[in-house]
This record gives sequence, structure tokens and C-alpha cells, in this order.
Amino acid sequence: MPDTSHRQFKLRPLEKADLEIVARWFQDVQDLALFDRTTRIPQNLTQTEHSWEGAVGISSREEKCWFVIENDDRDAVGVVGLESISPFNRDAVVPVFVEKSLRRQGVAVRAVALMLDFAFQQLGLNRITSYYRADNHGSRDLISRLGCQIEGTMRQAWFADGQFHDMVVVGMLQQDWAERRNVLAQELGRETVVSFGSTGMSWPPECGTVT
Repeated sequence: MPDTSHRQFKLRPLEKADLEIVARWFQDVQDLALFDRTTRIPQNLTQTEHSWEGAVGISSREEKCWFVIENDDRDAVGVVGLESISPFNRDAVVPVFVEKSLRRQGVAVRAVALMLDFAFQQLGLNRITSYYRADNHGSRDLISRLGCQIEGTMRQAWFADGQFHDMVVVGMLQQDWAERRNVLAQELGRETVVSFGSTGMSWPPECGTVT
């Protein structure tokens, strides 16, 4: 669905209080199974807090960072982040989840693009990895638009809805993003903008900041 109005979204660090809405999103196990290959049992708030302890706890090591996607009303509408950050291999995994009402409206692609800028320009990473269930066409289209390269298929690696699905593994190198970034910024336009708090970073970038 094309953007029809000017909309602003912001990323901010995930807080423990946000896990209440995360728990509600993940009560829909069939929907969750499109994005998560490990969880099939609905979790209550206490279980969700335990699962996400490493993302919000004060003792968390710098192996992951998660951000809430907020709309103009400061309502949480999704989460995006970096997992398994390796300072040695300079890589990480990028996951994203957006509530159903905002899917295919350009929010997820902008949020992930902002994570790519953050990963490559601020953390100095060289590679981002992701994966998706082969029949998840929304994730497939998102990954394709960003310019990630398909690197392989893990056959029947994802069980859901009573059957085994293939899992597609994709990767993005810093040099790939440097080649794709300007083109994607022009394709998306600024009708919808996702900003990184008060850092000045946004996606698409402000005029003159596309490098």
C-alpha cells in the first residue's frame, strides 16, 4: 500500500514497561510463527519479561539492542533491533516486528534501513544477517527491497501450522548497503519518516545527508 499522508515515527530504546504490549502482540501464536521459529506457546507478562531480560536488564551485555517504534501519539507499534552483535566478526542479526495494522505501509522497511545505518555507521559492523520463513511474502518483499542477498535455503527448518517450511537466509554487507542506500532513499520518499530519537538520524535521510 503506498503512503498517502505524512507520518512520523520514532525509535527509542526498549524499556521493561514496553514488554506489556509485546506480550499482547505475541499472544497471536499463528502470527508470531511467521517471524519466530522458536516460540509456539503464548507467554504471559512474567514469562515475556524473563525472555527479554537480556534486552532490558541493567546487566545486559552489549550483544543486543532493541528499540520501540512509536507513532505520533507515542504509542508503540513495533520493535526493531540488533541481536548477536559480534565485535570480533563485526556482524549482527536484525529482527523487526510491526503490528498488523501497519504492515506493508513502509514503516518496517524504514525502521530496518535505520538499523542498517546504525549498524554500519555507528557500530562499525560489516555484515547483517536475517532470515525468514519461505512462505512469508511480506518479509520476502521487505528483504528484497532493502537489497539483501539470498545466501541459502535451510530445507524444512521451520515448523508451523502442522508442516515444515523452508527458511531463507539472507545477508547484507556494508558495501552492499553503500550501493543500495541512495537508490532506496529516492524510491521511498519522505511521506513516512522513521527517526532515531533526538540523534538527528532518520530514514529516509534528510536532504543532503544521503551518502
